[in-house]
Amino acid sequence: MKLLNDWKLICLLCLTLGLAPFFPEPHIIGKLKWISGGATGMQFKDWFDVLLHGFPFVLLLRIVIIKIFQTKTN
Repeated sequence: MKLLNDWKLICLLCLTLGLAPFFPEPHIIGKLKWISGGATGMQFKDWFDVLLHGFPFVLLLRIVIIKIFQTKTN
């Protein structure tokens, strides 16, 4: 559980796994554009790819929400 709360590791995952491959545009950005365009022709592997590249950002969002609620309660 300590790894899931390490914000330095999560930021590193976002910058590497979350955005890779970087050129011509970050992979997750291309997938999100595809989904926002209606996800026409997306197969299971494409959805899995979104999950794989998006998971570090979900973890980062989780850490941010935890930190916000910790400061409000203290």
